[in-house]
Amino acid sequence: MTATIPTSDASQVIGRLHTDLFIDGQWRPAEADATFTVENPATGQPLAVVADGSAADARSALQAAADHQAAWAATSPRSRSEILYRAYQLIMDRVDEIASVMTAEMGKPLAEAKGEVAYGAEFFRWFAEEAVRIGGDHTVTGDGNNRVVVSKQPVGPCILITPWNFPLAMGTRKIGPAVAAGCTMVFKPAELTPLTALLLTDILREAGLPDGVLNVVTTTDPGSVVGEWMSSGQARKISFTGSTEVGKILLGQAAGTVMRTSMELGGNAPFIVCADADVDRAIEGVMVAKMRNMGQACTAANRIFVHRDVITDFTEKLAARMGGLTVGDGAADGTQVGPLVESKAADKVTELVSDAVDRGARIVCGAERPDGPGHFYPPTVLTDVDPSADLMHTEIFGPVAAIIPFGTTGGDAGADDEEVLRLANDTPWGLVGYLYTQDIDRADRLSTALEVGMVGVNTGLVSNPAAPFGGIKESGLGREGGRLGIEEFLDVKYVARPIAR
Repeated sequence: MTATIPTSDASQVIGRLHTDLFIDGQWRPAEADATFTVENPATGQPLAVVADGSAADARSALQAAADHQAAWAATSPRSRSEILYRAYQLIMDRVDEIASVMTAEMGKPLAEAKGEVAYGAEFFRWFAEEAVRIGGDHTVTGDGNNRVVVSKQPVGPCILITPWNFPLAMGTRKIGPAVAAGCTMVFKPAELTPLTALLLTDILREAGLPDGVLNVVTTTDPGSVVGEWMSSGQARKISFTGSTEVGKILLGQAAGTVMRTSMELGGNAPFIVCADADVDRAIEGVMVAKMRNMGQACTAANRIFVHRDVITDFTEKLAARMGGLTVGDGAADGTQVGPLVESKAADKVTELVSDAVDRGARIVCGAERPDGPGHFYPPTVLTDVDPSADLMHTEIFGPVAAIIPFGTTGGDAGADDEEVLRLANDTPWGLVGYLYTQDIDRADRLSTALEVGMVGVNTGLVSNPAAPFGGIKESGLGREGGRLGIEEFLDVKYVARPIAR
């Protein structure tokens, strides 16, 4: 099956895409030739018709992964590394076309999409280097009678499930370590943004990934497809990025076969601006932490706590920056803020803002949805947000900056720190937090006390392939990226061997 050709800059690339399921090295239609349509969120127009996989298709995909696991695990680390290096280079050679597809199906501005392509490609280069550094251990027991040999082996067939908001980077962040470790995979990309994942699949084929190592099932029925994989007993690991609600369901299913799990779930990130912060630097940081991907990121600054000593200056400068952004189709020149991914997303943000205003929040800029096609919501700044507002207790996933004052003007710094920590930690999530202060002791004290897996101190960007990405509490389990990322795909085996005398 080939994609429908849309009238857009991405049309030629999408027109060449395979849009069937990819199982055991072959593109094939879904059971009963079922399909679904992918739309452009900026226009509402169809982009492509994609195969709609079923539970039966899922069984075929996982069987292929299981059949090829032993042979793939036996390949040399160097050969797996070289495949990832080639894939990295192919992605970097095709930045413009990959970005155009991503913008068309997801909405982010083209410049930001290009940034994601480079970021996503870097996971392949990072794990190409990690593939040849999988280590072990060798020692002698205390009594001197046995050698202890510890090795690491691929965990086995893996289930990879990615969200719609970073359709390339979330794929490479999971596929990269699985390939490096020697694991075969079944991969379900998000229903809203499957085209980038299908393009990535073709790139991996071109890079020399053997048949059956990566098997891709696109679907509008993830419960049936993923449920089939989870209950099979053949899959030995799941790596999931998505909502906490779905993550809890998957954790329950994983218990049935005691499956290894990596869960990168929801976030409710605090962004703390202390009285001694460099306000201009904090503005630069919050623009990154809040507006990356139109605010549709689990790492987005959700609750912006600003000390009363600097809140007026901070709010005025943030409103000027947010209000001056250009909203439009991500493919258009000059666009800085694209559409939200679907109408439900824009409706949710509208409801959250209305609730905050009803509870006393003041609109500084934005909050009026434009007429016309597309799922647009303007960059919005709210101040005097009440802690009881709904947007304080859920992921906003939109371009809304909610400012909450803390501290006492000219008051006790220690008491102010305790207050903001109590507010920041008052959430079941714990993915990331951001902190702006020029006091190194305060930075150390607050970053230690924040109940999160990652902290950005005087920076609004924590994501990096060289760093272990992940959270605590209801934000997930395990880490992706960094030296720890490949460990999630490896089992430890200990062999005892008597020492010859």
